[in-house]
Amino acid sequence: MSSSADEPRVILETAGRVATLTLNRPSIHNAFDEGLLAQLTAAARRLAADGAVKVVVLSGAGKSFCAGADLDWMKRMARFTEAENVTDAMGLADCLRAMADLPQPLVGRVHGPVIGGGMGLVAVCDIVLAVPEALFGFSEVRLGLSPACIAPYVIRRLGDSACRELFLTGDRFDGERALRLGLVHRLVTADTLDDELARLVSRLLANGGRAMASCKELLDRVPGMTFDEAGPYTASVIAGLRAGEEGKEGVRSFLERRKPSWSINTDEDGD
Repeated sequence: MSSSADEPRVILETAGRVATLTLNRPSIHNAFDEGLLAQLTAAARRLAADGAVKVVVLSGAGKSFCAGADLDWMKRMARFTEAENVTDAMGLADCLRAMADLPQPLVGRVHGPVIGGGMGLVAVCDIVLAVPEALFGFSEVRLGLSPACIAPYVIRRLGDSACRELFLTGDRFDGERALRLGLVHRLVTADTLDDELARLVSRLLANGGRAMASCKELLDRVPGMTFDEAGPYTASVIAGLRAGEEGKEGVRSFLERRKPSWSINTDEDGD
């Protein structure tokens, strides 16, 4: 059964300091159109400004994570002029940028197939848990297209060599290969996926929020710097963290052998 037109294409739920974004078009495998992308972009920007949210989870309703572009949307795009297509494609580019720019850790929960543009949503996640049975693939070349808008994030994640093969062949691959390539970080069985996700989120909640945002900024900025540029920048980063209340409390709690006041932890030690 198709989703009702007035149903949200993206569901945003918050529990404590954890927000979950769920792609909500299960009848068409969470394929995206301009409406879903706009809703996801707006939700990401809202969360980026929400200091109460410490971790964001990205998931999909139904059997699939995301099947890429909606076929009806693609039919409409075929009638667009090139200029209209540029404007339309910027919807995906803006969405990926908004997701990548989240200061909070973004955790991907991949329980089913990820195809085409959906691969970009996986690539912008900081940490990805997936089931071994999940299938992945860049199907664009088989439609006479290329994975253009998702390329900056996927190439950064997988590297040039892997992307040359996968972009050009359009071959699908399983969770084991996705793990080897670094697209996903851990494979877990379907019946333990949510338990593993909860444990991971618990470990992230135990960390300093400002510190995690700083880690993400370092990963974005430092690789493009020379050593001469990186030295002063990284020194200023650590100095700012040391002088901030979160850093001060973290060091005090370590020296006093107690949990920091901002920590939300469980009995799980992690690994």
